[in-house]
Parts: sequence; structure tokens; C-alpha cells
Amino acid sequence: MKKALREHLAGSCTEQELKRWLDPLDIQKSEGGHEIRIAFPHSYFAQWFAGRMQDRFEAELHRFHGGACDIRYVTPGLRRPNGNGHSGDPVPRKLSFPFDAQYSFESFLTNSKNYFPLETARQVARDGLAQFNPFVICGKSGSGKSHLLKAIANEMAKNQPLSDILVTTGEGLRTLLSQSDQMAARSHVAAHQFLLVDDIHWLAGDDRLQQELLVLFNQFHDSKRQMVFTCQDRIGAYEDIIPALRSRLEGGLVVSLKQPDMEIRVALIQERVRAKKLPLSKEQILVLAQRFQNFRALNGILIKLLAFRELVRKDISSRDFDHILSNTEERDLPKVTADSIIETVCQHYQVKRKDVMGEDRRQGIALARQVSMFLCRELLGQSYPVLGRTFGGKDHSTVIYSVKKIKEMQEDGKEMKQLLKDLKVRCRQAG
Repeated sequence: MKKALREHLAGSCTEQELKRWLDPLDIQKSEGGHEIRIAFPHSYFAQWFAGRMQDRFEAELHRFHGGACDIRYVTPGLRRPNGNGHSGDPVPRKLSFPFDAQYSFESFLTNSKNYFPLETARQVARDGLAQFNPFVICGKSGSGKSHLLKAIANEMAKNQPLSDILVTTGEGLRTLLSQSDQMAARSHVAAHQFLLVDDIHWLAGDDRLQQELLVLFNQFHDSKRQMVFTCQDRIGAYEDIIPALRSRLEGGLVVSLKQPDMEIRVALIQERVRAKKLPLSKEQILVLAQRFQNFRALNGILIKLLAFRELVRKDISSRDFDHILSNTEERDLPKVTADSIIETVCQHYQVKRKDVMGEDRRQGIALARQVSMFLCRELLGQSYPVLGRTFGGKDHSTVIYSVKKIKEMQEDGKEMKQLLKDLKVRCRQAG
């Protein structure tokens, strides 16, 4: 097995690297193929490996193996007591990525700017002591906060039962806690040992749901069960988070992710190009890194280039490359604002902006107002109170009704669903 694994690793590692950290390992596979045993030459090597190479090795081993398995690390002189009080082999770790294999600490590219958030996330995922509770990751869209949250979940899954880990989004938590049987929904969440919620700011402005989360927060915190949250801005910037919940969130460890700089963007593209054998020149890599400013945009254009290679032709010429870039929707577009959204909707419905911002309840104007509120909620993540102020001081309940009505119309009718999709594109282009 080791020879085949070495050939696999040669695609992403130099010969010198393999001699340094792979060759000293004794790697054996069980007869059934469900467990891989890794023996270190001595304890000092084991400590170095755990701190420097383990994440990378496990990510590559998972790709090589093609699925989940158990991995058992054995260090000379270190034996774990078994149930009879005698020493035995250490307990194996699960080598699986149930929350998507692309999200690992190894694949989270960073430099010194984001070193502290990354290393803290590793510690949160591994110690199981909830010493940093809650752990809150702040960062703009495309900064990698969702990647880091799922990497934490994947790492936890190597040592914890999957049923103990709840990973969801702010919107998903809203749906879960809005069920008719609220006590059952609360009990379902509270039954987990780990709670990870992406984009917690989606609950801002909804006092009832925040109160529900506050109850759950206290249960998790008091029982020393780990919580991880992400949001797009610092906690203090959300005026519509109730004070009790805000103070608890700020009482944990809050870290901020910086947007990937040029160095990291180039490294990400080079890693993807090498892994997918994408034929891009150094100049083309630099063009992509200069033009696309965050991880989400970079992943989008790389997927498009890969699709072209798979579906059209393997060789991507300079002309093909330029054509794909000039026609991609994933390029960095002007910033979308509430004003640009309202203007775009008014143009579609052929109504005046002052009427949409006012109290006119005629059907066409009311619909344009409701669609504008819905799009501001979807594209900007504005809370209901902020939306009310944006639209001339509308009541909180009016905004909730408007957003809910358009969401129902979208779910019930293909025409409205397509219209909203088209309007989103136009809003991004006109931002």
C-alpha cells in the first residue's frame, strides 16, 4: 500500500518532502481494508508529525483511499490502557469528511494574517474541552469562514459520533426553531454535543428566535458543550441582536478573518491547478488572482475553466481563457446596495421610487415594495428592523409579512421564482 500511496503523493509533494516525512512511516492496511495503521519511528517524530503534517497526510490519504476508514497511530513507548487496565493499541480515528472532503484545515490556505483564527480553530476542533466557548468567526463573504466552520466539523467527526454534531446555517436554524412543536425542535438541538451555525446574523431582528437560541446557548454553555458560530461582521455591529445574546456571543473567543491577499489567492489557484491538472500559465494564474478578490469568486471561475476542459476541449487556448473571463458571471461586480435593488425593481414594474418608499397600497406598487424588501433580505442579509428603516420607517411586522409573502409566491409559482432569479442577476450587475 505504501508504494501506491507514495505515487499518489508524488503529484502534490516533492521527492525531498516524501523522504522527510513519508518514508520514515510504517504503513499497514488491515485485511478488510477498513483500518490503516501508521507507526512512527519514535515519539519525537510523532510529535512533529502531529503538529506539521497530520492534516495534510489525512486529507491526501482520504483522497487516495476513496472513502471513509479508521486510522490508528502507533508510537513506540506510548501504549493506551485498555478496559482491563493493561496497555493496548491507541484508539483509532475515523478518517472521513462527512461535511464535504474539500473542507479541511489543510485545504484552508492562509498566511500570517489569518494564522491565529486557523490555529485556534484547530484547537477548538481537537481538544473537546470547550475552553473557547463559544468560538465565533467573523469575516466578509468569501473570506473562508464557512470553510473553517466545516473544517472544524470534519475534524470533530474523526473522534466523535456523527450524531453528536449539528451543523446548520442561520436560515436552517430559523426553519428548525420555527416548527409548530417548538419544544420538540429545542430538544432536538439540545440533544447534540456540538452546535455549529454558519451565518448566525440571519437571526438578527427576530427577537423570538433569538430568545430560543439564548435558551439553547445557556444549556450548551452550562454543560460545557462546544458552540461555533460565523457572521459577516463583528458582533457589536448588529444592533438587532438582543443584548443578552450579544453579550454571550462576545463573551467567547471572537476572531476575524481577513480577505485573502494576493499571495494567498495565487497559492489557492496553484494548488487547484496542480490537483486538477488544469493547463494554466503563470501569467494566467496572476490574471485570475488580480481579478477575483475572494475564495468564492476564485472557486467559481476555476470550476468554469474545469468544465470547459471537460466538456469542450482539453487544451485551453489564450483565446478560450480570455473568452471565458469576459463572459463569466462570477467576476467581481459592483457592490449591491439597497438603493440599486429598489431602482432595479422599480424599472421592472415601471413604478416610481417615491411610491415604493411611501404608503401607496395599490397592487402593483405594493408588490414592487414587497419584492424589493425580499431581495434586500436575500442579497444584503438586512434584518427586519433595518429593512423597515430602509423603506421609510415601515413597521417590523409589515416587513416580515412582505418577505414571507414573496417567499411563498416563489415556492408556489415558477413565474415568480424565475423573475426573482432574473432580478438578482440584474441587481448584481447594476450594483
